[in-house]
Amino acid sequence: MEKDIQTIITTNEQETRQVGEQLGSSFAGGEVIALNGDLGAGKTVLTKGIALGMGIDAHILSPTFNIVREYHGRKMLYHFDFYRLTEAEELYEIGFSEYLREDAVVVIEWAQLFPEVLPQNCICIDIVYGEGDTRKITIQRNA
Repeated sequence: MEKDIQTIITTNEQETRQVGEQLGSSFAGGEVIALNGDLGAGKTVLTKGIALGMGIDAHILSPTFNIVREYHGRKMLYHFDFYRLTEAEELYEIGFSEYLREDAVVVIEWAQLFPEVLPQNCICIDIVYGEGDTRKITIQRNA
């Protein structure tokens, strides 16, 4: 399997959001985005940008206590957070696989907790702290 890897350094929240916006504007539907990073690294900020790029102007919140939030734009955006889940079975119980649709984009925070539920062709994005507000964003697309 061939991998396309891109690394971007951002220096503030606005730049991180802009990276997400560029990504979101390119999504046609069917994409699954696996977001990984420590608490406060910028996963939700990046998701806010993805939503903007998809034409969604809703207030994007972390779905930590809801597991999933739904947003309407030119495509549906399903925003998951696996942080509070204890086992993959919980995802099957809420019908996770039904969200993986060609007419929607799925963004998953803390995706590394349950890699077994991710499709092979998901886009993996790692966000790592740098100095100050700097973030290293690594985007890996499996082809």
